[in-house]
Amino acid sequence: MTRVLITGFAPFGGERVNPSWQAASLVAADPPAGLSVTAAELPCVFGESLDALRDAVRATAPDLVLCLGQAGGRPGVTVERVGINVDDARIPDNRGRQPIDEPVVPGGPAAYFSTLPVKACVAAMREAGVPAAASNTAGTFVCNHVAYGLGHLIATRFPHVRGGFVHVPWAPEQVTDGQAPSLPPATVAHGLRALLAAAARTPAGHDLNVTEGATH
Repeated sequence: MTRVLITGFAPFGGERVNPSWQAASLVAADPPAGLSVTAAELPCVFGESLDALRDAVRATAPDLVLCLGQAGGRPGVTVERVGINVDDARIPDNRGRQPIDEPVVPGGPAAYFSTLPVKACVAAMREAGVPAAASNTAGTFVCNHVAYGLGHLIATRFPHVRGGFVHVPWAPEQVTDGQAPSLPPATVAHGLRALLAAAARTPAGHDLNVTEGATH
């Protein structure tokens, strides 16, 4: 049985819900066959989110870690390729903190790549009928903070763990103008189950040899 830790964030920016936590909860309640999934909610707070992530990894001893965050405006589920060592907050976090050009980890490397098979994960979600793509930026808010922080945890404390970050679109209830893209959390969860199954069966260091690049 492959042990999985899946995380989502608490609501932020005045929202009542966060689809990342909604989807994480749904996956944990109905995991893919052969996977044992535990969900943990992270605070949308610089620093505290990484403390909560570290505690959850210690408590669950996972083989795979999948961290989720909200990316309002994106039309599909996006698997992040890289997290970068910078916090540059356009808005305050839930504690009112708004770091500008500060490192996530002082003295840490410039970036960490996901150790999940990004392209295989994207392909699996598409095959499941869920819009998905690879992404080359996790932003510079708390999502990237956690994406980079997870990479640092894996590199320095939990080398046996594989993990990465995924952004999910707004839930329909968050879209008040009826025009911005959204996906129901149940649809997102369906795609994430396919993603986790693909990640679990793909050997470490392997991925599909297909293009998911971008020109800008």
